[in-house]
Amino acid sequence: MAAGAANYCITVDVKSKKSTFSSSSSAIGKQSLHLSNSKYQEFSSVSLNGCGGNSRVSLGTIETRTFPIASTLPFAVHHLSSIVFDLKSNPSPFESGIIRIEVPIQQQIEALDWLRSQNHNILPRCYFSGRDPFIDYSNSNGNGRTSSDDNDNRQHKLISVAGLGSAVYFRGINPFSLDDWRSIRRFLCEKCPLIRAYGAIRFDARSNIAAEWKGFGSFYFMIPQIEFNEFEGSSMIAATVAWDNGLSRTYEQAIAELETTIRQISSVVWRLNDKAPRAVVLRQTHVPDKVSWDSAVKRALDLINRKNSTLVKVVLARRSQMLTVEIDPLEWLTCLQAEGNNANQFCLQPPESPAFIGNTPERLFYRNRLSICSEALAGTRARGGSKSLDLQIGQDLLSSPKDDHEFSVVREIIRRKLESVCCHRVIEPNKALRKLPRIQHLYAQLRGKLQKEDDEFKILSSLHPTPAVCGYPTEEARILISETEMFDRGMYAGPVGWFGGAESEFAVGIRSALVGKGVGALLYAGTGIVEGSNSAKEWQELELKTSQFTKLMKFEAPLLPMRNRIEL
Repeated sequence: MAAGAANYCITVDVKSKKSTFSSSSSAIGKQSLHLSNSKYQEFSSVSLNGCGGNSRVSLGTIETRTFPIASTLPFAVHHLSSIVFDLKSNPSPFESGIIRIEVPIQQQIEALDWLRSQNHNILPRCYFSGRDPFIDYSNSNGNGRTSSDDNDNRQHKLISVAGLGSAVYFRGINPFSLDDWRSIRRFLCEKCPLIRAYGAIRFDARSNIAAEWKGFGSFYFMIPQIEFNEFEGSSMIAATVAWDNGLSRTYEQAIAELETTIRQISSVVWRLNDKAPRAVVLRQTHVPDKVSWDSAVKRALDLINRKNSTLVKVVLARRSQMLTVEIDPLEWLTCLQAEGNNANQFCLQPPESPAFIGNTPERLFYRNRLSICSEALAGTRARGGSKSLDLQIGQDLLSSPKDDHEFSVVREIIRRKLESVCCHRVIEPNKALRKLPRIQHLYAQLRGKLQKEDDEFKILSSLHPTPAVCGYPTEEARILISETEMFDRGMYAGPVGWFGGAESEFAVGIRSALVGKGVGALLYAGTGIVEGSNSAKEWQELELKTSQFTKLMKFEAPLLPMRNRIEL
């Protein structure tokens, strides 16, 4: 299709045979950035890389087809297979498009249980659980309204999403750009709200990519081939097929790959124990070690306190490598759910890569059409063992001049960044406590309204990196981080979440780890250095922030005999 051609969005409720149809002309102008195959040739895959095409050319069709509700998962999987066979027998007339097939399920099944019950060799895979319930799309005709044929008219909230295989992925080695964002948006539509691209972006795309992060590139997003949605009171299994003749990915090829994935899907879900066996740690190393950490903090404080210095805050991080027997990242993620109140759990694993998992309390932004919500989070204390002690620790955090200074910097910078893009802004609360199971932070919520759709990319680019994970001023802090840290942060402290047609949500990838595929476990944590910081206390804060992972480990001694026993 030519640039500016109509983009058709169709949502069909197959049971009622009702459909909604809309068309919108592309109004995207030509970009100065020209995408070439060389930008993406490093990553070879039979799947479709949506960043390889022209983002100004609309897809021929974007469709969601919702079928009658199934009583159990096996019935739903069988129905899904037959529907895909029908798609194969009736090929689409369009040269490009994306079609999502949905089969609702009466039972509520946990998405993470479903993912853990699948073949772990099916990659890529992803899991996202929102801190707050998502909008209602269960048993709907795609626009958020419950079907009149459904006897149960309760509002079902989308709790979590698990995905296997990629109908289309988006990955590149250059920094995530407006054109890359538009390439993703090309496959999305407001009328098809559950077609979403899940993924993450590097903390610093200008830095060299280390071997353990190579599979993620500078950014990695995927629209799953097979997706499992967990709602309050019900579930849904879906299959998505995407094709583009202009990218040498035909409808027939896409259907064939989808059939291959469906054949590997298990319709049996095991409710597994949420207490995973503790990983045996053979060796532990920190980068930096304690001596180097003290030196790095001293250097940062010297720069902050230097006369005429513009540096107010810098966030220094540590990578802890645990060499262990192989760890199942989904088992760890299940354990993190116990600490999941007021946090987002996630797992993202590209082909031939370790899994990036986390339990982050920090929201970067949530978009509902043009409305934006962001948060400021800084200052850290442990929770108290009793109600009175917890209250005392919280009051100490609220009244601490050092923590108030660090928090005020974060809140003010986020306010300014929202102000540069949004037409209306509100801060409420101005400062409060965000209490998590093991940690508490200072917290504020900021809201605004975008002026146009393309401003989503502006707000993403503006908010990341936040002062809570980089520092202020941003560029001075980033340079100091790149000169000081001797490891690649990768997606740690970068945006992690999803783009949708009507909504998008991103968290900051902290409280996270890279797990499996030969790396053992790489744990990441950072802490803000401001005037008055103490290196010993900041090291203790790093220990506190990684404790949700280290509690899942068992340190063996002596180490050498254990290593010999493993090697034999």
